[in-house]
Amino acid sequence: MRIGIVLGSIREGRKGKSVADWVMSIAEGRDDASYELIDLAQFDLPLVTDPQIPATRQGKYDNQNVQRWGDTLAACDGYVFVTPEYNHSVPGAFKNAIDHLGPELQFKPVAFVSYGAEGGVRAVEHWRVIVANFNMWGLRNQVSLNLFTEFDADGVAPNERRPEELNELLGAVVKAAGQLAS
Repeated sequence: MRIGIVLGSIREGRKGKSVADWVMSIAEGRDDASYELIDLAQFDLPLVTDPQIPATRQGKYDNQNVQRWGDTLAACDGYVFVTPEYNHSVPGAFKNAIDHLGPELQFKPVAFVSYGAEGGVRAVEHWRVIVANFNMWGLRNQVSLNLFTEFDADGVAPNERRPEELNELLGAVVKAAGQLAS
């Protein structure tokens, strides 16, 4: 079982890197799946301009960066989206990246670790509608980190209940991925 921890911010100085590293540090202590950090910033994706609907491409893309992105996500059985909230919604680059794809995401579970002024909850609510389009199983579990109370000069500083919440989230993704695979 392979679970992708998808870091969805590409900004310089992004807080998401420390969040994704924290998620990975908890995930690496588990033995129920292999966890891979997938950093969107490493793919240099163009804006979607393809006249063909990505879902009809059957995972074959003309742009090599889009192909690498698609292949990377296709190799996963489930995901944890690490998402900031931008202007009460999802970050544009992350949405654009998902818009490039189709079959790679179909019928896979996803849970959310969000961060923002209100914990990123509005971004997650928008993600739930977006992932439903791919018949993804948007799990109820989420960890919502507040920028004002759970970050310090070094990055994320989650409160004492967050590690348990994250472990429950990871367990739910693995369980859902196993059930959907069978």
